[in-house]
Formats: sequence, C-alpha cells, structure tokens
Amino acid sequence: MEFIDRRDAGRELAARLHYLAGQRPLVLGLPRGGVVVAGPVAEALGGELDIIGVRKLGVPGDPELALGAIAEGGTIVANPDVLRHRRLGRDDLDRAAAEAFPELDRIVARLRRGRPPVPLEGRCVIVVDDGIATGATTRAALHSVAARGARLLTLAVPVAPADVLEELSSAADRTVCPNPRVWMRAVGNWYRDFRPVSDDEVMALLHPQHA
Repeated sequence: MEFIDRRDAGRELAARLHYLAGQRPLVLGLPRGGVVVAGPVAEALGGELDIIGVRKLGVPGDPELALGAIAEGGTIVANPDVLRHRRLGRDDLDRAAAEAFPELDRIVARLRRGRPPVPLEGRCVIVVDDGIATGATTRAALHSVAARGARLLTLAVPVAPADVLEELSSAADRTVCPNPRVWMRAVGNWYRDFRPVSDDEVMALLHPQHA
C-alpha cells in the first residue's frame, strides 16, 4: 500500500482505529512527520492531539547509527546490538543521553509553545509516527508513555519492518500497521509526497487557534 502523503496515511490509520472513537483518545505524534499523520487520527476519533518528544542517540563518530534513544520524562532506551558491536557501555549511553536531553527539552517546549504536556494517567493513548526503521525512537516513546500511566496504549504506524513491529508489540497493548514489511525500503518510498515537515507546520496542528 502506497500513501499519497502523511495526511492520507493518517486517514488510513484512523479507519483502522475507529473502535477507539468513543474513548476520546490522546493521540501523540512523534515530531515532526508523525504529528502530520496523527492530526487526521485525532480529528476522526474525536481525540486530543499532542506530541511525544523523542530523540535518537547516534554513535560517536557515526551519528546515523542508533546507539539508543531518549524520550521526554527521562526515558532512555539502548540498542544492545550496537552497544555490543561497538564495544560501548551503559556509561557511553548515559553520557550521550545527558548531552541530548537539554536539546530535546528545548524542541518540545518550542513546539508546545511552552505549555506543559497533556497528562497521560488513565488515558487511552495512541502513539503515531510516519513510519519505523530501527524502532529506537518508537520504543523510547512507548516506554515514556507507559511510565506516565496510560490506561490503554496503542502504536499506530503506516509502515514498518515486521520484525521490529513484533519486538515493539510487547511495549504496547495494541499495534496497528497497514504495511508490515518483511523487506523494508526507506520509509519515504511508501509515500508519493514525503517532503520534510517544518516546526511551523507542527505548531499549526498543535495550536490551530494561532495558525
């Protein structure tokens, strides 16, 4: 299945999540592209839209390789295979996280225009991204949401590797993905329009009264 753009992908996810419409779900998009996908989901289900701040931790000297990831609330997750293959330890991960958290906090505060995050305790929460590659940031997001007391946690993504989805399923109550792929191309190849998303676009979705 190919999507026209991120909003089209969001509408497809919303159709598969219709059973949550009566629960006024909190829909959390991973910035930046995931927020554009999350918008139509929140609209269709009568839910509330917010972000879940995440950031990949790159290996020193090889930033494209994920050492792990962080999420708001102090969540840190590791990529054990990379730690082992690069002969890195928990100290290296914690050091990278300590350096990354201030920037994550700055980005999240800017996107939310300084308001606090929506409380998660007891809520039906849907975590949305525009696609998954390694799953590091998604895993961090799920752990962060679970730690803050979500009652029902659903992961919804348009496309992802089947093996990564299986690994992530233990961190969510439900997983929804129209395109679980055994062989995964780059996420953008599943969209006709996968242009970069700006901070201004994200803020317009989060704060329509200021758009």
